Amino acid sequence: MTAGLCLLLSAASCQQEKEHIAPAIWGRDSVSTMVSYGVNALISDSGVIKYRIVTERWDYNIVRNPQKQSFEKGIFLEQFDEKFHIQAYIQADTAYYYDQKKLWELRGRVTVRNLDGLIFRSEELFWDGISHELYSYKFSHVITPQKEIQGSYFRSDEHMSHYIVTNSKGSMEKNDFSSAPQQKAPQAPGDTAHLQPRNPAVAKPKTAVSLQNNQLKNNKAARNAPFKPRLSNR
Repeated sequence: MTAGLCLLLSAASCQQEKEHIAPAIWGRDSVSTMVSYGVNALISDSGVIKYRIVTERWDYNIVRNPQKQSFEKGIFLEQFDEKFHIQAYIQADTAYYYDQKKLWELRGRVTVRNLDGLIFRSEELFWDGISHELYSYKFSHVITPQKEIQGSYFRSDEHMSHYIVTNSKGSMEKNDFSSAPQQKAPQAPGDTAHLQPRNPAVAKPKTAVSLQNNQLKNNKAARNAPFKPRLSNR
């Protein structure tokens, strides 16, 4: 009896056991096609070397839609011109490149420096290879040898020689304003009475009436004067 009970308990315990197996990975786009470590490579476009990429890890997935390359461990990029001269330096904590759109998406601490001394800093930057534009929808900080600008929207050409920053604030050197022509405010005419020459007084000729009046005054004064006898010298 006891042996039969033990067999029943062991059979029941065997039926309750389950295997712990991880579910199968069905999505092919979740696995990178290529993974490279410690990369220092030159990238060409139409047979011309355009960039140098330095990164700790480079994931390439051609199955994912949209197809993209990932740089999760950060990226340092140098841009060259047709003569292989360095035009700009770009650095970011994370970067993605979408092959079909020819679009770079830079995230984290993004820094760009060009040969003119311009420094751009932001937490986001998009680089459109089709329209050859750079733009950002987050707070951006632009520093040049002459000025310093901050704003919430940034758009520029590929070389950062012409750019706009909206909702901006910043500081500029005084020389930036001295070159502009200054218009003087119109002044009200001052008191010019002291500038007008005074006409010299011209003696008016005495008329006959004035001479007659003077003669009458002299005769009256002579009559009222006290008599003084004239002493002779005899």
